[in-house]
Amino acid sequence: MSELTEDLHPTRYRIDSPDKFRLKDFDPGDTGEIQSKEGVSKRLKKSVTTICELQEKLYAQAEWSLLLVFQAMDTAGKDATIKHVLSGVNPQGCTVTSFKTPSQEELAHDFLWRASKAMPERGRIGVLNRSYYEEVLVVKVHPEYLGNQRIPKKLVTKRIWRERYASINDFERHLTRNGTVVLKFFLHLSPEEQRRRILDRIDRKEKHWKFNKDDLVERKLWDRYMNAFEEMVRATSPAHAPWHVVPADHKWFTQLVVSSIVIEKLRSLHLHFPKLSSKEKKQMARARAELAGSKSK
Repeated sequence: MSELTEDLHPTRYRIDSPDKFRLKDFDPGDTGEIQSKEGVSKRLKKSVTTICELQEKLYAQAEWSLLLVFQAMDTAGKDATIKHVLSGVNPQGCTVTSFKTPSQEELAHDFLWRASKAMPERGRIGVLNRSYYEEVLVVKVHPEYLGNQRIPKKLVTKRIWRERYASINDFERHLTRNGTVVLKFFLHLSPEEQRRRILDRIDRKEKHWKFNKDDLVERKLWDRYMNAFEEMVRATSPAHAPWHVVPADHKWFTQLVVSSIVIEKLRSLHLHFPKLSSKEKKQMARARAELAGSKSK
């Protein structure tokens, strides 16, 4: 295991046996074997540099693409994690898409339509800040939202969630078969830490813009959301695209775990800069000779 992950054991956050998964077995306040925040800043900077180097090869090779999916309760730190983990990445090779309330155009299509448009091109990293999984989370907690989706009534049965899980698994299987690596992160936050962060947004003037009264409405449905998250992870963690349940009570640890998993996955692709053919090397040699000669004129 690399120096970046030797004391993190990130595989313990990957759900390899979804049928045995229970959310209560995961501690939102876990920090692994790291006892304090001291020294983590230096490691995070090193991981940012490593991701940047790997992304450059990913972009140059232009064969694989990487999809990062982030789901969590409000205030869990999705924005901060994306910002810090990918802070060194070339913006030309990375796209972040945030999914809000569906537009009328999006509601006129199937629930995966708007997500399919946001998939990364070969050589690029695509980030989904919330995603198509909202359709088995928010919509499942608020089934009345299905009425806005104009689905034929006879198709809205008790099987609809199981059918959506199947559609998502098929979608991600299609992506992986075509060279898109799918990494999914559920940032697991405790209700007490969420309470503290919402209060912080209320008490600090510079954070007032982050406050959303709807967060308090959804907070009252915490248990329903936790059940939805647990069922989602259990139903959509196949070997080709498993979930990672990452502790989120300590943002620095969340960022360290996510960056380590991204590095581990990118390294597993054995990325490299494209090798030139004999013809291309000769063309380059001629170009060099021409440029070198023009310097003396």
